Amino acid sequence: MANHTNSGNPNVDLAYRRKKNAEDMKHQVISFALMIFLTLIAFFAVGYEEFSPWFTIPFILLLAAVQVVFQLYYFMHMSHKGHELPALFLYGGVFVAFLTIWAFMTIVWW
Repeated sequence: MANHTNSGNPNVDLAYRRKKNAEDMKHQVISFALMIFLTLIAFFAVGYEEFSPWFTIPFILLLAAVQVVFQLYYFMHMSHKGHELPALFLYGGVFVAFLTIWAFMTIVWW
């Protein structure tokens, strides 16, 4: 696999970095707009009195989970190459937290 960031030609390197940065910025702006839209939907769900709390609370938690994914992959750059180990530790921690909560809920309620 060719390394495009060190071709020996500064003009090629600069053009590649500019293109890559513009692409990253486009993804960040789109995900930011989607997160604002999801936040507005959450505010609407809370403010709309016809929705029951049994719908509103899981719906807001689902929107929060989607926003966490956007935060990790676009603002924290977890989708970039070389971030596999931090992602493994992060997902491993989430898995252990889930198992711990599940175990305590099982012990307390059964």
